[in-house]
Amino acid sequence: MATYKSIRYIVPVEAVEHTDSINALSDVDTNTTAPTDGQILKWNNTNSKWYPGDVEEAGSSPTQKAIFGFGSGYTPAYNYTSHNETNLVSSTGVVASNTTGVGTERGNLAAAGYGGDKAIFGFGRSSEYYSGGVGRTNITNLVSNTGVVASDTTGVGTARDSLTATGYGGDKAIFGFGDNGSTDTNVTNLVSNAGVVATDTTGVGTAREGSAASGYGSTGQAIFGFGRTNPGNNKVNTINLVSSTGVMATDTTAVGTARDFLAAAGYGGDKAIFGFGNHGVGYPGQTSMTNLVSNTGVVASDTTGVGTIRNTLAAASYGGDKAIFGFGHYSFANPNYVNMTNLVSNTGVVSSDTTGVGLIRDSLAAAGYSTTA
Repeated sequence: MATYKSIRYIVPVEAVEHTDSINALSDVDTNTTAPTDGQILKWNNTNSKWYPGDVEEAGSSPTQKAIFGFGSGYTPAYNYTSHNETNLVSSTGVVASNTTGVGTERGNLAAAGYGGDKAIFGFGRSSEYYSGGVGRTNITNLVSNTGVVASDTTGVGTARDSLTATGYGGDKAIFGFGDNGSTDTNVTNLVSNAGVVATDTTGVGTAREGSAASGYGSTGQAIFGFGRTNPGNNKVNTINLVSSTGVMATDTTAVGTARDFLAAAGYGGDKAIFGFGNHGVGYPGQTSMTNLVSNTGVVASDTTGVGTIRNTLAAASYGGDKAIFGFGHYSFANPNYVNMTNLVSNTGVVSSDTTGVGLIRDSLAAAGYSTTA
């Protein structure tokens, strides 16, 4: 029998890294599904065996949770206001009430999972004074596998907002695109499985802002999609696939309505969904459209969504195979910000509105975290 190294064993109360041979583990079932190098194994209490293939503990619900965090809004005088509130989401999709966060208040940031069970918020805008790059940051905040947001880390790379992020490769993350105050960018920053943000990589593809991103596929791929280019406020439906090693591909013209300030998340274990956004010039064109993404990275045509049309919302995976869209802005007429959420089933079906808890806001970010805690 082959030797499989760097296996991660997921148990109900902890995750421990080993370098070992499957041969040495008599309690591993290798008949059902043969494990691969780096495979996640999970303990089954019913028959006291480890199983490959990311199998949940027998008799339990998936324990992946999610977090919405930071964000912005406008006062009645249309002044930009930043927030650092967070809202945890349980493994069953229940959104908890506000927790006043730590770190610099900001909006238009991005978040992604990393390390298998943690998350990272990064970049964003902390001030209403945003012309010429003023108010844009490269600050990051790590999130533990129990949902605790750490204090600010002064980041590396170009300070910018209106970017997006996603996990890739099973345990790493990537930030991409954004607005640095003078131009749109195609800069990317890789995040290691220890949460370390790398310096800028000059990206490929159309420089843009307001796109969305998600992981997909069985081997840790990712997809960036949609957005807008300036000048001209030009909405696009361009996508860029990311390999399981973090390499971003050149542009592919997608299907579906070109739009910006949408959100995306994984669902079903190996697929993804883009949803909501703004397809008009300015603010009149909010939508509730969704586009499913197959486990080979193919974007489907528009599905007319359910729920309140809105943009500048966030989305994350939860429960191991489902997703949640939440919060956002549905009209330029102030103060039409919401804390609505829409659950997404493990078959990609978007549910109707749930009136959320916590502070109404937009321009926030979200990520999944914790498969064990």
